Formats: sequence, C-alpha cells, structure tokens
Amino acid sequence: MASTYSFDIVSDFDRQELVNAVDQVVRDVNSRYDLKDTKTTVELGETTITVNTDSEFTLDSVHNILREKAAKRSLSQKIFEFGKVESASGNRVRQEITLKKGISQDIAKQISKLIRDEFKKVQASIQGDAVRVSAKSKDDLQIIIQRLKQEDYPVALQFTNYR
Repeated sequence: MASTYSFDIVSDFDRQELVNAVDQVVRDVNSRYDLKDTKTTVELGETTITVNTDSEFTLDSVHNILREKAAKRSLSQKIFEFGKVESASGNRVRQEITLKKGISQDIAKQISKLIRDEFKKVQASIQGDAVRVSAKSKDDLQIIIQRLKQEDYPVALQFTNYR
C-alpha cells in the first residue's frame, strides 16, 4: 500500500487581517500629532492600497505604520509592492501599493527546479499560481518545507493542504 503525501506552495494573505491592519493605520494616522493635520487618506481596494498625503515625508511615515501593523498581524512584508510616487492635485502626493498574490510562473519554475535537483524522490508540479509537491514520505515533505523557508523568494510562501 504505497500512499503518497502532498502539500501546496502558495503565495496568499489573509484578507481580513489586511483590512484590520489598514483600519489600524487609518486610526493611527488620524490620532498621531505629526500626521493629524495632513489630511492623509489610506484606501484599500481589491488589489491595491492607495495613500494620498501632503508630502513624501508623511508618506514614509505612513509606510512605516503600515509595515508595523502588517507585521503585528502576521502579514508578510513581501505582499506590498510600492509603486511610483505621483503628484496629485493641491500640492499633494499619491502612491499605489499593489498587493501581490499568487506565485508567478518564473518563481514556480525556480521552486520546482530546486525541489527536482535536491530531492530525487519527490515530484513538484506547477498548478496555476501554486506548486504541488508530493512524495511517499512525510519526512521528505517536512525537509522540503524547511529548505524552502531558507530561500529568499520575492513573494511570501505558505504551505497548505498538507495531507
């Protein structure tokens, strides 16, 4: 009876935790003395966060608050892709922060190549924006998870559907 075990490697984030983090950022911005009169807005869209404020200095402060609140809610810093700072009307600046979700084909190929090269008894297959890893031994899968945590990919990796 040769059963196989598997797990999926995905890049995702908890949407509700992000909503809570952005809500805390808005509250922080409205209550902090140095940011109170800047009329800063932080809006969460489906795939972006838009920050509109009066200067690049306050924009940096909002970035720091956002990173801090996201870290406290166990959200990876790698989900944020900070866009170009644009000039907005009324001497203000605007920036869109894109939220990264899913593993690109290039990174999925890198992951599956690493698994194929280092672990001969394990299969890795790319399925859309995820990578499925299967093996006959649960110990092999644990070793692969530890190995992938050592690598520094430009996306946040989670390991799901472990069976």
